[in-house]
Amino acid sequence: MELQVTWFVLWAVLWAVYFMLDGFVIGTGMLHGFLGRSDGERRVLINTIGPVWDGNEVWLITAGGATFAAFPTTYALMFSYLYTALLLLLFALIVRGVSFEFRSKEESVLWRRSWDYAIPVSSFLLALLFGVAFGNIFAGLPMDATGYHGSLLYLLNPYGLLTGVLFVLLFMVHGSLYVAIKTTGELSERARVMTARAWPALAAVAVVFLAYTKQATQLYNNYFKAPVLFLIPVAAVAAMIVIRIELTRRNPHKAFVASCVTVIMIVATGVAGLFPNLIPSSLDPAYSLAIFNTSSSPYTLKIMTLVVVLFLPIVIAYKIWVYRVFHAPVTVESVLEDKQSY
Repeated sequence: MELQVTWFVLWAVLWAVYFMLDGFVIGTGMLHGFLGRSDGERRVLINTIGPVWDGNEVWLITAGGATFAAFPTTYALMFSYLYTALLLLLFALIVRGVSFEFRSKEESVLWRRSWDYAIPVSSFLLALLFGVAFGNIFAGLPMDATGYHGSLLYLLNPYGLLTGVLFVLLFMVHGSLYVAIKTTGELSERARVMTARAWPALAAVAVVFLAYTKQATQLYNNYFKAPVLFLIPVAAVAAMIVIRIELTRRNPHKAFVASCVTVIMIVATGVAGLFPNLIPSSLDPAYSLAIFNTSSSPYTLKIMTLVVVLFLPIVIAYKIWVYRVFHAPVTVESVLEDKQSY
């Protein structure tokens, strides 16, 4: 039981870290055409995330791998029930990655313009689809002894779409703050202004999301059983307010740190309400996919825990090293001089 709970926490941490790291990449991608007003500025935007975006995907792969190894039944049924939705998500990930790598391979205006459209569209779809997916997980899927009774259109329910909009705005704010600290001059100021304009919409949607969650899901059951858990959404709201305060003080670095905390706490708010379920059933709680009825054997979980203890510090150290190496802001001049840049 202890190992199952441990791996539930690790599963949650992996998803939270992934959204914190890839969230600003997704946000930068969505704003690619809005913030970049010239070819040089658009190249700058890609180069701010170029050295790190693919490394951030390691956390997505690890989160998926952890689900497969620790909770194989959940993994199998999730990919069976949500096959079409997850396939669309995979296509969006592929298109986004290809767009970053291919955009500057040709000088053709049509070639670059095509990828300039693909970057924000695929990034927007990623944010929306991730939000819709987690919104439906929070609310529960129509599952019983005979299987899944939903469809792709079923996933586009009001709560799922609301969570999708929340993710879109959350990543947009996260990404614009990242651009503000990773660029200079007019581009940096433009990103800061974009954050200030997007923040009120994010705050409004977040309030609606927290209120609607009470009606659309059973997440708050855990909170009423253990009121100390309310510190998690309170921390999310507080961090979101700090974003606005630091923007007013024109301190995007602190605002970005607050944005990181906001992303983590929003994910934690949902996951804390899910426990011990991974995917609850909206038809009958008896058919929910929980950590106790879908986990691997204790021996497998012990081996996986040992692997995590040995290798996770290496991954974290590598990521810290990469961000330290590429910490300097990116300028148009440096991008145009470097023929190897994106």
